[in-house]
Amino acid sequence: MGRDDRAAEVIRELVGEHGQTYAEDAGIRLKDAPQPLYRLLLMALLLSARIRSSIALATVRALQEAGLKDPRHMAQADWQERVDALGRGGYRRYDERTATQLGDGAELLTERWGGDLRRLRKEADGDVSALRRLLQEVPGIGPAGADIFLREVQRVWPEVAPYLDAKALSGAERLGLPKDPEKLLELAKDTEPAVLAAALVRAALDKKLAEEVREHAA
Repeated sequence: MGRDDRAAEVIRELVGEHGQTYAEDAGIRLKDAPQPLYRLLLMALLLSARIRSSIALATVRALQEAGLKDPRHMAQADWQERVDALGRGGYRRYDERTATQLGDGAELLTERWGGDLRRLRKEADGDVSALRRLLQEVPGIGPAGADIFLREVQRVWPEVAPYLDAKALSGAERLGLPKDPEKLLELAKDTEPAVLAAALVRAALDKKLAEEVREHAA
């Protein structure tokens, strides 16, 4: 078996076992519409903190259950309501600071883009670097949060794809795969870039997962 064949088998094993996007795990039915895009932004903010991804994803669901599903409702909620919703999701370590960021971010999104991230997309005008920069103007969204959002949104914003950021490429390295995005996509064949990116990130974050994938693919 050649090197490319081995790499392709590792990718097949990885995607077969771990090919679910983080949005799917959070219960977000992603489409190019204001509410799911806003929930994706919340997910990116929560996942970018140093906290277990399972807690961040549970908190995305808790915010939805609390009715904080769009910038208008988030801005109208008082600070304690946001803290309580974060706490119900298990997001307690950063709850007070994050509650403030959620309120400030909702106000910014409402004032600047009418609460609709599609307007932010329009402002970027197809430039992914500009899109990444604009996302970081939202309180709580730094480089890591912007990358998380872009990895997932490439499913519905075609101009972003393929988006394999440094975190995804570190997962490829851990799996013994090429770190060249074009080569990875070639080896992955028909796998969606968003699915491949999410699977690679899981390998980057979980050494045991990566080892098991390599063993099963051998």
